[in-house]
Amino acid sequence: MVRAGESGLGAAWEIVVRERTVRLVLRSLGLTAAVTGVCLVVGVGLAWLTARTDLPGRRTWGVVAALPLAVPSYVAAYAWISTFPELAGFWGTLLVLSACTYPYVFLPVVAALRRADPSLEEVSRSLGRSSLATFLRVTVPQIRPAAAAGGLLVALYVLSDFGAPSLLRYDVFTRVIHASYRSSFDRTPAAVLSIILVVLTIAITVAETRSRGRAGQARVGSGVARAAAPVALGRWAPVGVLACAAVAGVALAFPAGSLAYWLVVGSSARLDVGRLTDAAGATVGVAVLGALVTTLLAVPVGILAARFAGRSVRVLEHATYAGHALPGVVVALALVFLGVRYLQPLYQEVPLLVLGYAVLFLPAAVGAVRASVAQSPRRLEEVSRSLGFGPWATLRRVTVPLAGPGIATGAALVLLTAMKELPATLLLRPTGMDTLATRLWTETGSGAYAAAAPYAAALVLLAIVPTVLLTRVQTRTVNRTTTADGTSRTGDAATEAVLGPARPAVGRPAGPPGPDRPEGVRLR
Repeated sequence: MVRAGESGLGAAWEIVVRERTVRLVLRSLGLTAAVTGVCLVVGVGLAWLTARTDLPGRRTWGVVAALPLAVPSYVAAYAWISTFPELAGFWGTLLVLSACTYPYVFLPVVAALRRADPSLEEVSRSLGRSSLATFLRVTVPQIRPAAAAGGLLVALYVLSDFGAPSLLRYDVFTRVIHASYRSSFDRTPAAVLSIILVVLTIAITVAETRSRGRAGQARVGSGVARAAAPVALGRWAPVGVLACAAVAGVALAFPAGSLAYWLVVGSSARLDVGRLTDAAGATVGVAVLGALVTTLLAVPVGILAARFAGRSVRVLEHATYAGHALPGVVVALALVFLGVRYLQPLYQEVPLLVLGYAVLFLPAAVGAVRASVAQSPRRLEEVSRSLGFGPWATLRRVTVPLAGPGIATGAALVLLTAMKELPATLLLRPTGMDTLATRLWTETGSGAYAAAAPYAAALVLLAIVPTVLLTRVQTRTVNRTTTADGTSRTGDAATEAVLGPARPAVGRPAGPPGPDRPEGVRLR
């Protein structure tokens, strides 16, 4: 806002009302609406097929349907534009972004379908309603909040995405903002367009919140503790399999095949191994630094949000989500302004890039830490204090170890997203430093598709590592909280496992062992 107002309100208003800006708003909103609509149809349809029908291989299709989240949009755009150059424009951007973002709808809707009480649908059928009427009047209201939340994520992703529209040469806010910043010494247009983009983002978020209204889906009892009987597809089963295969082919198989083709074609050309290894090393280095700094900032916020309910804590937690609502190019421009004006020694240096990652990805780490701490029994911290440990010792020996899986999950999420981040890295990276994402963008922008293939392949391979870490963390979380016989490991056994042997009693000897005083545990 400071940068946009330096040329005067009149100049800023002229940029807002000019025909090109209005056309840019309509193009961006049109693309956002189209991608969100496609993702809602595809995501809800795949979720119903894999969760509520007897689709052959439905578990496998359910896993495959979630995999496109690991493919950066600009990698998918590179795969399509390198094979079909005529896809440049609206339809190519719609195809790529829909294929990359429909899992944001698919995953929450699958979870909602699995939680939904099947008896409601059975009652509807017993009253004479058809399968379609039951789905529209009973099932859809139950999954509507999950679908709306997923649709909001898709809309925000499309508004903030830079890589796919840039490679497919379709003018939206992020592409025009970056071009304006790079092509002119006057940064006022870029700042004004950034403010408009922020306003659109806030408007979409508020509209989604109001669309939910005050209505809610609640259940008085615990419902029927059983899975819903799968719907028999009958002769429509091949159609369902074909639909799943078509989505997987567009979102996964074709990008993988295109990448393999360009790798083979480019193998005969000269590959600069040194530049590739330097880019991979820089990618890992800045992503690890970003994950460490972001996690260190997220741990205290997550613990406070889980354990205290004051207004100041709520304000602090909500403030961390401000960066998540802003596109990467907007955050990067703000940090460029900050570095040039007030932090000149840090401008185009690694610390400023790491700060950008922290602003963008802090909510992912805070959410993971908060959820992990909230699920940890508060009783263990109280027992620690009763055994003579102070608040800092309790934090170090009880709270943080119990939140370990959440902290690791948040760090892995930040690591994964930092590796794939493109606009912030382009604007904030040190001079002469290239990451895999920036090299891919540079080579693809010049039409050197064979030269870009090794960078795309290396980026996908590196992104697999945080994904595997996330899977292992979730598995270890289950193993830590559940014993072999299926019982939860809490209480004195869990306390002793975290704190170690209790301190000796002071003032009087411990009484005989009993139900509340197990052998070997002395209480003050």
